[in-house]
Amino acid sequence: MNLFDNRTAFITGGASGIGLAIARSLGMRGASVMLADIDGTGALRAAEKVADEGITASSVGCDVSDAAAVRAAAAATLDRFGKVHIIVNNAGVSLDGKPGEIPLEDWRWIVDINLMGIVHGVEIFLPHIRSHGEGGHVVNMASIAGLWPTAGSGPYAATKFAVVGYSEAIRQDLEPEGIDVSVICPGWVRTGILDTRDRRPSAGDGAAAGRQSETMRMAEEAVAGGIDPALVGEWVVESMAEKRFYIFTHPEMAGVITARARALKTDYAACIDDPRFAQEEN
Repeated sequence: MNLFDNRTAFITGGASGIGLAIARSLGMRGASVMLADIDGTGALRAAEKVADEGITASSVGCDVSDAAAVRAAAAATLDRFGKVHIIVNNAGVSLDGKPGEIPLEDWRWIVDINLMGIVHGVEIFLPHIRSHGEGGHVVNMASIAGLWPTAGSGPYAATKFAVVGYSEAIRQDLEPEGIDVSVICPGWVRTGILDTRDRRPSAGDGAAAGRQSETMRMAEEAVAGGIDPALVGEWVVESMAEKRFYIFTHPEMAGVITARARALKTDYAACIDDPRFAQEEN
């Protein structure tokens, strides 16, 4: 049974990278795709390209940090396809920095896109999914950084941790309604994610850029050596079909997850072993 045939997917950050790869993988399985991107021209070109491959596709310009823009994109999607079954909240940006040196406007920028962009997608599209009663799937883009933060990644990690927690919560809310939820936690993938830093509010601050250059250099090397987004797109759709909640991409990173779990267990044991916290027996 093809779970995606005659379904419609709305995909943010759909002009390139993982978003486009997911769109192509869904489309090859019979889904119609709406590619939404802040780069409306890029989204149009991407939609034309996948349409040449036999996929039913359309595009819309959309700034996910703007709720009104997401509502307009939802209306355009419904006008074009009639229904929406799948939301892929993929759009995101990158921001690194040292605590005490990160401009607050940059913090607001990354939170508005990486977290509120996903909230906008969920809150605006879910009523439409509920209305047709055919079920659906919400796919939220987090990162391995949402479970394993590294030095210098504070803003990015904070938003991705939030996405993981938010996804874990709404999964429980939506499961009784027949709406699935997945959260993608990839490692390094060959995309343009690091280029998004050039759009941060303080991008013209040369001193800030200099302070972050070493962190960026290491990140750029890791992204350049990352895996192909096409592999991630195919894996995400396969995982959706299997109704996986967590979608991981890098087997070699499993150790950092288990190390974090051990650290949690060790420090929780301190509370368990302290008699002051023991439950009183009635």
